[in-house]
Amino acid sequence: MNLAELYRQVILDHSQQPRNFRVQDGVVGVKLKNPTCGDDVTLYLTIHNGLVQAASFQGTGCSISIASASMLTEAVQGQPLADVLLLDEEFRKLVQGQQADGERLGDLEVFAGVARFPARVKCATLVWNALLQALQEGEGHLDE
Repeated sequence: MNLAELYRQVILDHSQQPRNFRVQDGVVGVKLKNPTCGDDVTLYLTIHNGLVQAASFQGTGCSISIASASMLTEAVQGQPLADVLLLDEEFRKLVQGQQADGERLGDLEVFAGVARFPARVKCATLVWNALLQALQEGEGHLDE
């Protein structure tokens, strides 16, 4: 099996069996929609003491959009906010075909092929846009 086939399988697995696909009770989510293709996602974050304690999502969309949301929720849980912002920066570089830090990205490197399909970049980054909006607006924060 070649690397491209492995990447396709990981994306299909996450899109068909998304991780953390649920609403978090008591947490406000950020909902975004891609008007071009109809993908929509609501991202829920619980942040305490500068760490993402929990992340989940709900939504509908193409396999790239759902897989990206699923993998984002796995990648950010337990991470300090500064690291989450660095991860976001590297992910955006990756899907735009720029040099990105593969070590920081880990499994998210499967989205490298998205750069060859500019229309799919919006699908892959929809949930990442929700992440930045949530962090900027303080949505979902439970800093007690």
